[in-house]
Amino acid sequence: MKVALVAVLVVLALSHGSVNADANADIERLTQYFQDLSAKLTSTTHELVEAIKTHELTAQAHTYLQDGKAQLEPLAEKIQSQIKPLAANVEEQLKPLAESVQAQLKPLADSVQAQMEDLFKKILEQTKAIGQ
Repeated sequence: MKVALVAVLVVLALSHGSVNADANADIERLTQYFQDLSAKLTSTTHELVEAIKTHELTAQAHTYLQDGKAQLEPLAEKIQSQIKPLAANVEEQLKPLAESVQAQLKPLADSVQAQMEDLFKKILEQTKAIGQ
């Protein structure tokens, strides 16, 4: 009976060792699973933080541009209102000058045109003479 008792103890010890090995493998798989899950959560959190930062920067840039536009529009209107009378004044001063220059150049342009017509007629007459 002692031998049977020893045999039962050996069988129990072996089965316990086998169960212990399975438990260790299960613990290692569970540990690996939680490590992978932790890494995935860290990665996803990092990506989410970057996306939020990008969105915030875009929103800040848009707000900055809107503020700049709001500040520049009144300035542009003010400058435009100041330039209109100046442009009208310059136009009034240059109009007589342009008319004067045009009046002085018209006889010269007419003379050049008449000379070109005469030259063209002479070339045409000479071409006809050569052709006959």
